[in-house]
Amino acid sequence: MPDNNGGTQGNSSRLGAGAIVTLSGLAALVTFMVQNTEDVKVHFLTWDFTWAVWMLTLVSALIGAFVWFGMGVIRRHRRRVARRASR
Repeated sequence: MPDNNGGTQGNSSRLGAGAIVTLSGLAALVTFMVQNTEDVKVHFLTWDFTWAVWMLTLVSALIGAFVWFGMGVIRRHRRRVARRASR
Protein backbone atom coordinates (compact mmCIF):
# COMPACT_ATOMS: atom_id res chain seq x y z
CA MET A 1 0.00 0.00 0.00
CA PRO A 2 1.55 3.35 -0.97
CA ASP A 3 2.08 5.97 1.70
CA ASN A 4 1.63 9.74 1.29
CA ASN A 5 5.12 10.12 -0.24
CA GLY A 6 4.53 7.61 -3.03
CA GLY A 7 6.62 4.84 -1.41
CA THR A 8 5.51 1.63 0.21
CA GLN A 9 4.88 1.20 3.90
CA GLY A 10 6.95 -1.19 6.00
CA ASN A 11 10.27 -0.84 4.18
CA SER A 12 11.52 2.07 6.28
CA SER A 13 11.99 -0.07 9.40
CA ARG A 14 14.44 -2.52 7.81
CA LEU A 15 18.18 -2.26 8.35
CA GLY A 16 20.32 -2.31 5.26
CA ALA A 17 23.38 -4.52 4.86
CA GLY A 18 25.70 -1.56 5.44
CA ALA A 19 24.02 -0.72 8.74
CA ILE A 20 24.21 -4.35 9.89
CA VAL A 21 27.91 -4.57 9.04
CA THR A 22 28.59 -1.24 10.76
CA LEU A 23 26.76 -2.29 13.92
CA SER A 24 28.57 -5.65 13.93
CA GLY A 25 31.91 -3.90 13.56
CA LEU A 26 31.10 -1.50 16.39
CA ALA A 27 30.05 -4.40 18.61
CA ALA A 28 33.33 -6.21 17.88
CA LEU A 29 35.30 -3.01 18.57
CA VAL A 30 33.54 -2.40 21.89
CA THR A 31 34.03 -6.05 22.91
CA PHE A 32 37.75 -5.81 22.13
CA MET A 33 38.06 -2.55 24.08
CA VAL A 34 36.27 -3.97 27.15
CA GLN A 35 38.49 -7.06 27.18
CA ASN A 36 41.79 -5.16 26.80
CA THR A 37 42.21 -2.70 29.64
CA GLU A 38 45.91 -3.11 30.45
CA ASP A 39 48.42 -0.33 29.82
CA VAL A 40 51.04 -0.39 27.08
CA LYS A 41 54.02 1.87 26.40
CA VAL A 42 53.82 3.49 22.98
CA HIS A 43 56.81 4.81 21.02
CA PHE A 44 55.74 7.01 18.10
CA LEU A 45 58.28 9.17 16.28
CA THR A 46 59.76 11.25 19.12
CA TRP A 47 56.95 10.65 21.63
CA ASP A 48 56.91 8.02 24.35
CA PHE A 49 53.76 7.58 26.41
CA THR A 50 51.71 4.97 28.23
CA TRP A 51 48.08 4.38 27.32
CA ALA A 52 45.47 1.75 27.96
CA VAL A 53 45.03 -0.63 25.03
CA TRP A 54 41.34 0.29 24.78
CA MET A 55 42.20 3.99 24.44
CA LEU A 56 44.81 3.26 21.76
CA THR A 57 42.25 1.13 19.90
CA LEU A 58 39.61 3.85 20.11
CA VAL A 59 41.97 6.56 18.86
CA SER A 60 43.18 4.32 16.01
CA ALA A 61 39.60 3.53 14.98
CA LEU A 62 38.64 7.21 15.03
CA ILE A 63 41.66 8.18 12.92
CA GLY A 64 40.85 5.37 10.48
CA ALA A 65 37.21 6.47 10.26
CA PHE A 66 38.28 10.07 9.67
CA VAL A 67 40.64 9.03 6.85
CA TRP A 68 37.95 6.75 5.32
CA PHE A 69 35.39 9.58 5.41
CA GLY A 70 37.91 12.05 3.99
CA MET A 71 38.72 9.75 1.09
CA GLY A 72 35.00 9.49 0.31
CA VAL A 73 34.67 13.27 0.31
CA ILE A 74 37.64 13.59 -2.05
CA ARG A 75 36.20 10.93 -4.36
CA ARG A 76 32.78 12.62 -4.49
CA HIS A 77 34.45 15.98 -5.18
CA ARG A 78 36.48 14.54 -8.06
CA ARG A 79 33.37 12.94 -9.56
CA ARG A 80 31.49 16.23 -9.30
CA VAL A 81 34.33 18.11 -11.00
CA ALA A 82 34.51 15.48 -13.76
CA ARG A 83 30.74 15.70 -14.34
CA ARG A 84 30.88 19.47 -14.60
CA ALA A 85 33.82 19.28 -17.00
CA SER A 86 31.97 16.82 -19.25
CA ARG A 87 28.96 19.13 -19.70
